Amino acid sequence: MKNTSVLCILVAVLLIAGCSKGSQKTRTDMEFIPIASMEEVTRQLIEQHGEEYAGPISRGAAQVAALWQGGDGSPEEYVAFCLENYAGGEAARHELFTTLSRNFEYLWGHFNQLSLELTKPLHLDWGPISPVDVLFGSYAAGAHLAEDFYRNRIAFITILNFPFYSLEEKNALGRDWDRRQWAYARMGDLFNARVPARVNQHISRVGTEADNYVSEYNIVMGQLRNEQGEQIFPDHLKLISHWGLRDELKSNYSESERGLERQRMIYQVMQRIIDQSIPEAVINNETLHWKPYSNQLIENGEVVEASPEPDTRYWHLLENFHARRQADPYSPSYPTAIERTFQRGLELSIDDVEALFIEVVSSPVLKKTGQLISHRLGRPLEAFDIWYDGFKARSAIPETELDRVVREKYPDAGALEADLPNILVSLGYERNRANKIASRIVVEGSRGAGHAWGGQMRSQFAHLRTRIADEGMTYNGFNIAVHELGHNVEQTISLQDVDYYMLIGVPNTAFTEALAFIFQTRDLELLGFTTDDPMSAHMKTLDILWGTYEIMGVSLVDMQVWKWLYENPDTTPARLKAQTIDIAREVWNNYFAPVFGIQDSPILAIYSHMISYPLYLSAYPLGHLIEFQLEGQKVGKDMAVEIDRIFSLGRLTPRQWMLEAVGQPVSGQPLLVAAAEALTALSE
Repeated sequence: MKNTSVLCILVAVLLIAGCSKGSQKTRTDMEFIPIASMEEVTRQLIEQHGEEYAGPISRGAAQVAALWQGGDGSPEEYVAFCLENYAGGEAARHELFTTLSRNFEYLWGHFNQLSLELTKPLHLDWGPISPVDVLFGSYAAGAHLAEDFYRNRIAFITILNFPFYSLEEKNALGRDWDRRQWAYARMGDLFNARVPARVNQHISRVGTEADNYVSEYNIVMGQLRNEQGEQIFPDHLKLISHWGLRDELKSNYSESERGLERQRMIYQVMQRIIDQSIPEAVINNETLHWKPYSNQLIENGEVVEASPEPDTRYWHLLENFHARRQADPYSPSYPTAIERTFQRGLELSIDDVEALFIEVVSSPVLKKTGQLISHRLGRPLEAFDIWYDGFKARSAIPETELDRVVREKYPDAGALEADLPNILVSLGYERNRANKIASRIVVEGSRGAGHAWGGQMRSQFAHLRTRIADEGMTYNGFNIAVHELGHNVEQTISLQDVDYYMLIGVPNTAFTEALAFIFQTRDLELLGFTTDDPMSAHMKTLDILWGTYEIMGVSLVDMQVWKWLYENPDTTPARLKAQTIDIAREVWNNYFAPVFGIQDSPILAIYSHMISYPLYLSAYPLGHLIEFQLEGQKVGKDMAVEIDRIFSLGRLTPRQWMLEAVGQPVSGQPLLVAAAEALTALSE
């Protein structure tokens, strides 16, 4: 009876560890170890250490076997390895865990520092980028780590003693786990694939090239002309796509003179980028004039030939797909990039995420919100009103005034870094705690729109990057900086204040986005602009809803494009472009046309994340939903204390983290209910 139960456990674990459906590899190498050898290992280890350890012993032995290849040794060597390297007893196991954790922190921390330094010419505003900068920036110093650790058997020691648990198992079993058990389970996540270093290096190189393409994709707005030949944007206004274009469009809701004309021209520019009819010569060019509507290119007063960008946007997207797909055969637990992003990365299934998003974007509350926006604008909605910014208090303040205030306050990166403690105090932190967190953050001028880069070793700093012009930071730069500061605070708490190194971080990127959004919504307060409007809370709710609606639509496009790519892996950039536009229009027609009264807009395909950060977009709408739930949790409580408590939970699964943080899983219902209440209050 005991042998039968052991065999059943072995078979079940093998199904989890190595036989996920959809794998594109026959896995003959991974079937090198016969079941008889696993049975022998399991039998002997259970005899040595006791029946109570049968489950983890069987799981670890099976998972080692699933990843053991012919080059690792014979079946007899596999048996000897397992018998020699199983850490029996809790004391021995925890001692091994401590050693592994300490050394992984050294390795990941220094790899992280190398990447940080090597990408600085690409990420910081240091002037022109050379080809060798791109080569260094795309180098992944840790690409060989997993491969090396399988060869020297550190990976197998880890797997044997800290086996992998599926997401479903973590959610089911984790409710009863203590912190140490959660840390052990996270150790078990480290080695569940054997992706060759050459594949990891290729993924890194392709991703860096796509990121560099996006970082250098700027439109010089002062060179644009309407069909009458008039300049409607200021000289030298240089906007990165899509972030800068989107934020400039938002800022024009407060501009009474030519604001709508500017918005419509930006929308036209975006459509040219999406369908790649934009003249290639326009990109990053400060000398040529361009009429986006007629697509005429003008040099020295004469119309010149305008060759379109040759589907470069979609070439980079396709290259990212091909690069990540190379890892599929080596990832038995997550055999597609989609599964690795959602099941492993977000720890949510793509079907569950898609269903959650569709529930929100289909809500009748959105149609009522759209009607309110149309009424406030005094005109029918246009497609670009997905970025309506009028619910924010700043919509009543001219952008020029906001820019003036920010430039005076933050002429350079050093001024912002010096003021971080004061910003954190304004956000509710006590002075000593604010100083401690701020001391772990470095501010730098960004080449791109901005980002946050956290540490992976407790001795490292978090880095805040935002665009800072020569004449000082603009309001847009400050708004991004406050968002990135939210990331940095999360990165600092979840690195410095989590009890086990294997639990550092948050469940997925949506959770760090949530805190970034919480900070970002307070940017005007930090600049001294306050409001006593009793409706401000309701306006803020509708602002979150509308922003969530927009980014959920973009995310649905992103997910469907990747599904299509897996169904059509031999596609071309031109065909991918056409399909992406078709998908964007379909999502628009299903969930946005009923609100906007406009058919076939492709605008949901404009986001640059689709090109340089594959499948990242879903983190944003999830972050908005989590943001709203966290905001509700801290009502009547000390905001800073709650942030410290919640983000020191570390990297549990999303479900477990949310249960411990706010008492319920991620849901769109709290936001939808609050939005309905806000609409009622504003209509009275």
